[in-house]
Amino acid sequence: MPSPRMIRALAVLAFGLVLQACAGKAPPALALMPAPDAFDSGAFDRAADDRPVGDLPDGGILYATGRQKSAGNAPGDFYTTERSLVVHLGEAQVRVSNPTITWRQAREMALLKNQSKDYPILVSGVTEYGLLNRSVTPYVDLGQQAAPPAQATAKFAAEVNRRLARTPQKDVYIYVHGYKVAFDNPVLVAAEMWHFMGYEGVFVAYSWPSTPEATAYVGDVDTAMGMARNLRELVHMLETETAAERIHIIGYSAGTRLVARTLEQMALLNRGQGTGGARYGAKLENVFLISSDIDRSVFGAYLADGALDVSRHLIIYASNQDQALQISERVTGHERLGEALPPDQVPAPFANLLKSRPDRVSYIDVSAAPDISAGNGHGYFRGSPWVSSDLMIRLMYRLPPEVRGLVRDPKTGILSFPTDYDQRMKRALEDLKSGRPSGS
Repeated sequence: MPSPRMIRALAVLAFGLVLQACAGKAPPALALMPAPDAFDSGAFDRAADDRPVGDLPDGGILYATGRQKSAGNAPGDFYTTERSLVVHLGEAQVRVSNPTITWRQAREMALLKNQSKDYPILVSGVTEYGLLNRSVTPYVDLGQQAAPPAQATAKFAAEVNRRLARTPQKDVYIYVHGYKVAFDNPVLVAAEMWHFMGYEGVFVAYSWPSTPEATAYVGDVDTAMGMARNLRELVHMLETETAAERIHIIGYSAGTRLVARTLEQMALLNRGQGTGGARYGAKLENVFLISSDIDRSVFGAYLADGALDVSRHLIIYASNQDQALQISERVTGHERLGEALPPDQVPAPFANLLKSRPDRVSYIDVSAAPDISAGNGHGYFRGSPWVSSDLMIRLMYRLPPEVRGLVRDPKTGILSFPTDYDQRMKRALEDLKSGRPSGS
């Protein structure tokens, strides 16, 4: 009989093989996700224009990465999987494999939900500005830099401000990826989300040094935990040195470990700081923890440290059909935050929290949404048009969950998708566009 250690090792390998990743042959590419159902309601019509897909507004996606710079500069070889311990700032250019099509055509293909895979998007080039000055410590040998960190940071902040000036939505969105992907993945996911949101606000792809290998799980989650300081300082720079009015973080899978620990660190640093602008998270609006691969009890400890009071709203998406998290539970021996709680197993303190502080936290069971179990059930925030709709409507319009179509269990405080969610959601968007009070 295999030993417990061997069983666990086999489980780690299985976990790596089950989890989806966009990395593989260079250059990494990503099939454009199915359009959110909200997209065909006209809520994000600004995304439909006749520019070639090779011309993203503003020139590309801004990025911040804790990876080491590669010696090369070819697609698929911009940054390595090694930790740099400091944050590199820059701008990435994104193209579709067929750059002659327009974004309007891309929109139409996405609405068909079955052709976008034929036109994958890829990162075609990067322009690095330099290092985030707040990430530099006395323990890191910087070597020679093209620009002093203060100058590079100022250039990044100025670019954020330039982009904010052209959009009525003064929001910065930070996407933090999961395990087993290369540098390009968060850039591409950020690009497609920005496209579906009509190019409003400014997207920043945060690429922590994960490794696109099936057996890299243990090392990757260690790295994710260690990168919280850098994400914390990136957020604080954006809220103190740019014109952003609101900052949002979209954390996915193992990346939520990084995001959750960032919130805890901010909470601890804020103790005794009052409510002034100097506090960490002063402009942090929504924080999403999606398919969260974090120990549920560890997350509870973060809440005890005040993590819930950092952002204005914390949103947790969970599913009972997430095979990757089920394997992660077997690997670690601990339940994961992103595994949906059965109604009869919701701890009373957690239910009391959800019911007493709906203005601060939403726990959304996505298990009943269409296409939730596609693949291994782990990538539903891109694969389920209902979940992606809910995510983007919250980011764009900041509507409360019941207003945007979700229903709340009065006993547990858990939110879920009703069978007529699409109708509820589209009515809410129609009310929003017409200026009517919701539900009229």
